[in-house]
Amino acid sequence: MDKIRLLVADDHPVVRAGLRTLLAAQPDMVIVGEAEDGAEAVRQALALRPDVVVMDITMRGVSGMEATKQIRQQLAQTMVLVLTMHDDEEYLRQMLEAGATGYVLKQAVDTELAVAIRAVQRGEVYLYSSFTKVLLGQLAPGEDVHDKRTFDQYELLSQREREVLRLVALGYTNQQIAHTLFLSVKTVETYRARLMEKLNLKSRSALVRYALRKGLLDNEKDGSLPP
Repeated sequence: MDKIRLLVADDHPVVRAGLRTLLAAQPDMVIVGEAEDGAEAVRQALALRPDVVVMDITMRGVSGMEATKQIRQQLAQTMVLVLTMHDDEEYLRQMLEAGATGYVLKQAVDTELAVAIRAVQRGEVYLYSSFTKVLLGQLAPGEDVHDKRTFDQYELLSQREREVLRLVALGYTNQQIAHTLFLSVKTVETYRARLMEKLNLKSRSALVRYALRKGLLDNEKDGSLPP
């Protein structure tokens, strides 16, 4: 069985050492690289092409947020899992917008990190439990789960629009979606604009919330969609 290849980015050596010890006990994982700031995380990600980057947010120089944007723009198959001390909704929203597909608090690292790594590596979104409630419970205007104008419009989406929706929610750029679905970038942009208009959604974080509600980010529920 191939092991999940990990890159750990955190500016505290003690934290990185603790993660090495914790993850070394997982038979299906291996740390292939470490970085102490965002710029180094991007360089190592491009060189090593890990399956998952475990990313802190607050680091010297290039932040984890900016590093996440760069990694997800250039490496479609590399997922980013945020591991942070910030129990803050705004950080969560910003990291989802940057392309992260997982968010775990450092105080829950012993119980949730390995589970979260496996989830994002499978192409799922993993959020610390309290944040799932944030995304599903605190919706922006026009995104009420009980608003049938938004909720039922999913049935009117074409299969291709559903595929684009899922990949956008997972953090893929238009270029990466085009490559994955064998479309032109202009066609992807058209699909993306059309589905957001149909669903009355305005941002990627709104798409993530919607995709979570519909169960689109669980591969096992719809194997026809690309990973």
